[in-house]
Amino acid sequence: MSPLITGIHHITAIAGNPQKNLDFYTGILGLRLVKKTINFDAPDVYHFYFGDELGAPGTVFTTFPFEGARKGTKGTGELTYTAFSIPMDSLGFWMERLTRFNIPISTPLSRFGEKLIRFEDHDGMGIELIATDKDSRKGWTYGSIPLEFSIKGFYGATLNLKAKELTANLLTQFMDYRFIEEENGRFRYGTRGEPGDIVDIVIDPNGRQGMQSAGTVHHIAFRTANVASQLEIQQILLSNGYHVTEVKDRNYFKSIYFREPGGVLFEIATDEPGFAIDEDEAHLGELLKLPQWIEPQRAKLEARLAKVELNIEKYA
Repeated sequence: MSPLITGIHHITAIAGNPQKNLDFYTGILGLRLVKKTINFDAPDVYHFYFGDELGAPGTVFTTFPFEGARKGTKGTGELTYTAFSIPMDSLGFWMERLTRFNIPISTPLSRFGEKLIRFEDHDGMGIELIATDKDSRKGWTYGSIPLEFSIKGFYGATLNLKAKELTANLLTQFMDYRFIEEENGRFRYGTRGEPGDIVDIVIDPNGRQGMQSAGTVHHIAFRTANVASQLEIQQILLSNGYHVTEVKDRNYFKSIYFREPGGVLFEIATDEPGFAIDEDEAHLGELLKLPQWIEPQRAKLEARLAKVELNIEKYA
């Protein structure tokens, strides 16, 4: 039987200034802005989607940039580090590039036999770049970053929890994940154990609870093929005591949400229909796209939202 969940779909963070947010993820990291829309639950706030050429599931990092938001704090009950996959021989390139833009980085670290660096964006979002030869995705570039060094998509995510047993049970019993290995108190889970599906759990039993605001992850979404498989997952979770929302239409995918036992908000999102349903593939992210139900308020929303623009040439 085919798995219902096949890895990470997207990860969504809270940010501050929208222009700085856009500059960092498109200009410095080189991700493509595949969709510029609004937070469906807070329509006067942008929702940016960054990813590969078409915003394939497993590549999409999204943000809610709240102008003036105070910085959050990393802690337990949170996804504290989002890891992106980079080509095997590109670590030196990224260390030089980040240093050039005055972004403090860690020395190279080693984890499960692979090298990585760790740093934060302007809001304090925890980011890792992991050099691997296990990722066949081609990546994306605006041209300012050589394709052979470009980010390919997610590698995985780190959950910082006070205990792991109940979360591990959720992943392995109901979400098609399996335990892979442990190293230095880091417990790794995956659907295939490849970049794009990795979830690491780090346990901090006496840690302080994280505070969600700018620079912290709002939720992690796992991917499923379609609404039929999503409804099947929903029923499995409900029948095992998890409090799951109704299906929500996010235009580019359908979603259900629930909170895992450690406190992190989980989402199950469909691969269908994708980001090209309302824009040509060559022009993704160029216009402000609104869901049909709020289109009549476009003029009012555009007047409230800060003006933003791509500044790729500044980061060449």
